[in-house]
This record gives sequence, structure tokens and C-alpha cells, in this order.
Amino acid sequence: MKSGGVRNATRAAISAPHLRTDRWWLAPAATAAGLLAFVVYSTWRAFSNSHYYAAPYVSPFYSPCLAENCVPMRNGPNWEIFGSWWGLSPALLVLIFPLGFRLTCYYYRKAYYRGFWASPPACAVAEPHKKYSGETRFPLIFQNIHRYFFYAAVPVAGILTYDTVLAFRNEDYEWGHMGLGTLVFLVNITLIWAYTLSCHSCRHIVGGKLKHFSRHPVRYRAWQLVGRLNARHMQLAWASLVSVALADFYVYLVASGVFDDPTFF
Repeated sequence: MKSGGVRNATRAAISAPHLRTDRWWLAPAATAAGLLAFVVYSTWRAFSNSHYYAAPYVSPFYSPCLAENCVPMRNGPNWEIFGSWWGLSPALLVLIFPLGFRLTCYYYRKAYYRGFWASPPACAVAEPHKKYSGETRFPLIFQNIHRYFFYAAVPVAGILTYDTVLAFRNEDYEWGHMGLGTLVFLVNITLIWAYTLSCHSCRHIVGGKLKHFSRHPVRYRAWQLVGRLNARHMQLAWASLVSVALADFYVYLVASGVFDDPTFF
């Protein structure tokens, strides 16, 4: 038997690397494929610096737009904090916060640890690495800043909520209208808030360090609500990942002239 890592002298004397007979590799393979597809798409869209605004819709990848080279958006999230010296895509200034939040998320850690690093690839399947240091050394020790990315993700979700409200205008910025894009934005912001509030850090902030829930009834109810969302954290993580990509892609299609946004009223 090979020595090192999990295959050491204390392991049961079984010649087979594992005893699983099912297709255990399908889950990590699908996870890796899904995450890789999002990384490729989001990277392309972040660096493209085009077709991210079609009145009244702004891509969630580019909101808020913090650079002077942003497309003018009437009453939109135009915050020209960075001047003309910034020549790259403005999406690179804001995506660091939601992506950092997802990258350090407890569920996403499990997903890409298994999908890309095979650490471990599946339950009851030994990982191929000889050493294991967890998240105690560089660079994985930075995973512990997840709660701070949560603090940054909340205002970003608030801004996307504002963008969704603006989606109840038409292309002439007149209020009281609703298009297919409005529904896309509504679904997306609902899933983003559900994923954000289901975060383990949010659950700890709401109900952590309380010794007597009876003395804090409001926080206790909030903790219960977040706990119910937390039980669906994995599903919400994937659903919101897909919805934010679809919202951006919808804006891209409308802005590039592939089709006009269908209106309901």
C-alpha cells in the first residue's frame, strides 16, 4: 500500500482505493463543468466592456458602474468614482465583491475543492494528495475573510434591487411599464437575496453569541428564518449563479440588437 496522506499505516488493509460501485465521479464532474462554464462566461463578459446597458436594464455584472468610461444610464447606478485614467472594463471594479463572496462561500468551497482539486472528490473516496493542511496556510487561509465579503455583498444586492425597481420603466424612462426583462430582474434579485441571506455568516450575525433566545425574540425569529434558508444554501447558490448569468445575457441580447424587449404593459 502506498504511504502518505490518507493512505498511511493506520488505514484499513484494503487494496482497493475505495469500495464505492456507483458513479461517484458524476457529481464532482458536473460541479466542475458548471463552475467552469460560469467562469468562462463571466470572464468574457467582464472584459468585453460592451452591450451591458439597454434602457432601462443594466447588467448585474456592471452595476454599480464606478468608472468615468461607463455608458450613461439615466437615473442608473452611474458613480464616476474612477476617472479617465481607468481604461479597463468597469465591471472589473465591482465584480470582485460578489465573486469574492461566492469564492469564499462555505458551499462553493466544498464544490470547487471536490470538483477541481479532488480534496476529496467524493464521500468515502480517498483524496490523491499526500498532505493536508486545510485552510490554515497561504493562500487558503484567506477563506476566513468570507464574512467581510458578506458585508460587501449586502450593499451590492441593495444596488441590484434599485436596478430592478428601475426596470419598471420603458426605454423612454417612463414609469409604470413592465417587460420580459423586468421579470428576469425580479427573479434574479429574489434569488440573490435568498442566497445572500442564507449565508452561514449571515446566520451567525443574526443569532450568534446569544445565550438566551427568549430574551431576544426578534433576533430569534430572524435566526429561524435564515436557518430555513440556510438549509437550501446549495440550491440557492446554484440558482442565483444561473440567474445572474441569465440576467446579464438577457441585457446583452437586447443591447446588441438580437431582439427587442417584449413588453406586457
